[in-house]
Amino acid sequence: MNEPLFEDGKDPEGYEEISFDNCTLGIHVSPAFVGRVDTKRLSDVVRRTIGAAHLQKHVELGLVIVDDERIRELNRQFRQVDSPTDVLAFGLSEGDRPALQDLTMPLYLGDIVISFPRAEAQSQAAGHLVDDELDLLAVHGTLHLLGFDHDTEDKKKEMWNCQEAILGKRLVD
Repeated sequence: MNEPLFEDGKDPEGYEEISFDNCTLGIHVSPAFVGRVDTKRLSDVVRRTIGAAHLQKHVELGLVIVDDERIRELNRQFRQVDSPTDVLAFGLSEGDRPALQDLTMPLYLGDIVISFPRAEAQSQAAGHLVDDELDLLAVHGTLHLLGFDHDTEDKKKEMWNCQEAILGKRLVD
């Protein structure tokens, strides 16, 4: 773990920073979900997603696990949709995929926000583990930060194929 975030030398409960290969991932789990989220597993799927992109530069990103009310607030504020959603990705390079090869400094890709209650409900509806759903949402959000989208059938097919390749199984149609 790198330097603590706060002057008192302590990171907030539920926060950890994990570095691997060419990536630094900051994960914050809201206190209500600490102990219910496998951060090692999530960091592994983010690592595999970043690795699949074959990036040449060091990147940094954040992953936050929240409740439905918080994600609803963010969805309302940034997307003008007044309802909770499963995952939001706030990329610093919206639109085209970032040109990472030309950068000399680490690139902060952005933040992924996941609703634990939405992940839990979706996993139950799909008949798989909540950890599998969290993995899917983390991969999905990371792919968005890398410039993927699903606003057309061709782009959706590409993104879903990437998700399936990284996860080793298809969890969404």
